[in-house]
Amino acid sequence: MKLPQRALEDIKVNMKLKLAALWASFMFFYIYVDYFHLYMPGSIEEMLAGKVFVFDITQVFLLMAMIFVAIPALMIFLSAALPARVNRWTNIIVAAVYIPYMLFNLAGEAWVHMYFAAAAEVVLLLLIIRYAWKWPKQEA
Repeated sequence: MKLPQRALEDIKVNMKLKLAALWASFMFFYIYVDYFHLYMPGSIEEMLAGKVFVFDITQVFLLMAMIFVAIPALMIFLSAALPARVNRWTNIIVAAVYIPYMLFNLAGEAWVHMYFAAAAEVVLLLLIIRYAWKWPKQEA
């Protein structure tokens, strides 16, 4: 006796939720690259000496680092909360600005995990731009 075939329900996901999920995925990569960097030989000693790459660790440096983390973290909420028109352009602009910033993070000594994460981050940012660009229009 053959059981009846049932199709899986394909629930349409709201554009705002898709964008928020993409930003959340981006944030996991962003945070974990910095976390895994701590395991690289000499990394902790360099930080204890007050350096990150070529930059001195100062209050201004840490404030800038926090701002660069806070923006995509806030984009998770903003993607769900902003009205469509503002949401669309905010996502396009912020994602476009973050692409070169993510690639700049490969300057200096970069390990394979960093290249993998940068590629994943850029793909996620390009998906954010694509989804926001193709935001469905509503009949007036």
